[in-house]
Amino acid sequence: MPIFRYQAHTKKGKVKSGIDIGLNEADLVARFRRKEMEIFSLVPAENDLATKIKLFIERSNTKDLVIFSRQFSVMISANVPVVESLLILIEQTENFSLKNMIADIAFEVDAGSLLSDSFEKRPEVFSNFFVNIIRSGETSGKLDEVLNYLADEMEKSYDMASKVKGAMIYPIFILAGLVGVAIVLMVYVIPNLTSVLTESGADLPISTRIVIATSDFLTKYLLLIFLACIGLGFLLRLYLKTYNGQRNLDIVKLRMPIFGTLFKYIYLMRFTRSLSTLLKGGVTITKSLEIVADVVSNVIYKEIILATLESINDGNPLSTVMENEATIPKMVPQMLAVGERTGKIDVVLDKITEFYSREADKMLANLSTLMEPVIMTIMGIGVGIMVAAVIMPMYNMASQF
Repeated sequence: MPIFRYQAHTKKGKVKSGIDIGLNEADLVARFRRKEMEIFSLVPAENDLATKIKLFIERSNTKDLVIFSRQFSVMISANVPVVESLLILIEQTENFSLKNMIADIAFEVDAGSLLSDSFEKRPEVFSNFFVNIIRSGETSGKLDEVLNYLADEMEKSYDMASKVKGAMIYPIFILAGLVGVAIVLMVYVIPNLTSVLTESGADLPISTRIVIATSDFLTKYLLLIFLACIGLGFLLRLYLKTYNGQRNLDIVKLRMPIFGTLFKYIYLMRFTRSLSTLLKGGVTITKSLEIVADVVSNVIYKEIILATLESINDGNPLSTVMENEATIPKMVPQMLAVGERTGKIDVVLDKITEFYSREADKMLANLSTLMEPVIMTIMGIGVGIMVAAVIMPMYNMASQF
């Protein structure tokens, strides 16, 4: 899509310059006039280094996509044509990369492409789940309803992800602070304190000798340890990109104390909410399961969903495989079985989603409270070791005089 570097006079006579996107020069000039600005210089800038840097830095994120979906659904619901809606969104979108993408999509749709096909060409932004929901709306002629429902579901998913990140900030910050303080103590403080003990020639307890040895090791090899951690992090990242690596990580997530249950609730919500959305959008149960297997973002649950898909293709009910899985609470297959018998699977899926959403909200609200005793225990152990290893021997030495 054409990108231009512009200079324009504002209503107050000031000169404003920058980079913007338009279908063509006339489109950009008309848009600026609506803002009461007059362009006096317009130069193509698609290949400029500054443009490429701007596109790289301002990549679209989940929040941008949620806002785009909500605004798009509102305009389609107001019977604004698709292309015109996209053109309006170009002006309303702040993210430069997403704005450029919307302009490209508007151009393709105006040229005769289906909206879902244009989204499908950009998998790095629009997921398979997103594309299939849009396609079902186009097929059924209910694009406005589907977009509105999709926007609602994306907002719920975004809110949940934001809550999880917010709840993780406190424990991560505290643990990072503890590690930082421990390193400073071991490298700079402990050597000065323990020098007196080592020079005295006194018989030191095992805890003191361990602390001194650890301090000496960190002092001598801190840079090497830092480089080794970077190397191990790089190797770990490569390993996690493999199927077995990701599978083992997902197993660890589900078995973690406190967080394991929270992760389980989140994955179940993704499964039930996404499956319900697809079924309401008119997507078949088999196609929906194929899509949801990737949406759930956990290899263990993906394997269960794909096994369920195979079971359905063999003529078995939806709940058959899940009944024998330890990672699936018994309530889920039982309720799905009821939904199948009554022909209201989507309603049952919504009820399951609401239940686990409430449970996850409770856990997130109590997460700081749950983590505080763990963190305090770690701090207590650390302080106890320091006292036993350094302060007590020094006190004993002083008491002998």
